[in-house]
Amino acid sequence: MDDDELAELLERFGLSEKETDTYLAILDHGESKASAIADAADVSKRYVYSISEELEERGFVEVDDHSVPTVIRPVQPETVVERLTHSVEEIEPELQARYTTTERSDEQFEVIKSRQTVLKRIESLLAGAETEVTLSLPAEILPRVRSTLEETVDRGVLVLLLLGATEGDQDIASLAGTASTVRTWDALVPTMLTVDGRHGLLAPSQILTTSASDTRAISITQEQLAPVLAGSFLANYWPTAEERYVTTPNELPRTYEGFRNAVFQIALHRATDTRIEAAVTGSPVGDRDLPSSLSGEVVDVRQSLVRPVTSTLPIENAFELEVDGDRYTIGGTGAFLEDYEAESVTIRPLEE
Repeated sequence: MDDDELAELLERFGLSEKETDTYLAILDHGESKASAIADAADVSKRYVYSISEELEERGFVEVDDHSVPTVIRPVQPETVVERLTHSVEEIEPELQARYTTTERSDEQFEVIKSRQTVLKRIESLLAGAETEVTLSLPAEILPRVRSTLEETVDRGVLVLLLLGATEGDQDIASLAGTASTVRTWDALVPTMLTVDGRHGLLAPSQILTTSASDTRAISITQEQLAPVLAGSFLANYWPTAEERYVTTPNELPRTYEGFRNAVFQIALHRATDTRIEAAVTGSPVGDRDLPSSLSGEVVDVRQSLVRPVTSTLPIENAFELEVDGDRYTIGGTGAFLEDYEAESVTIRPLEE
């Protein structure tokens, strides 16, 4: 260990840089006069007298002021270490008693360099999805993640899948079960993944298609940023791509915690001319005087998740309920234009 490393360790015990230099000079000289220590540490003799008293209180040195001139001698290092160790052991129970365990935020930001790590991260995030997934990736990568996608769909998760760099007509039969709906694009689109409005991944698709690519992927876990990725996916890429596969509507009744999933299913059922009603729990938007739950016939839906598009904006997802002759618009988390912000939606066939 060199002098700098030793000085750094001593500073962790509360010694300043000048105090450390003085103490090391005392160790080097053994029993010495203040003038000799001052010359060695490049400090004033007055400072040596002052700091020696503090070092004595801490148990590092002994000051013999009965001698003329005053003599300063170092305490045996073994004794110093024992005192320091004892002090640390004494403080530990007090620190533990005052320590309050708090839940650590799981917000994360990570740069990923490896193709295999990106693929594993995609599969891991898909495996943990609970409500919704948006995913764009090169068509050639689909076989690698297909089984994980199928398992995600089987759990009832809404999966919007966009395949880029498709060659010719994509076999529709090969797309069945891989997502709730699949769209394709001839161009190579960025690899983008969002899960449950909290987790996200963004990468140039070359990181997946080129073994020697020096590009990087970014993985995030943050409720403020993941929806931005989902919004970019839905506004910039999803509307332009060609719809190639759409699943059949779920059997009803069914409850959805993911609002986009509920809107998607409402659109599918209305496309079959099925009259449905919805029971919604949540809260009114703003100061609107509405109950904590609403139930009525679904009379309109605004969305661009599946064709035909009925929304005026690509990211708009809402539906309208008729309740006792009045109509109310229902939005998802963060709704501000609608009358009601839904937390869960139960859809069932309308009883005639």
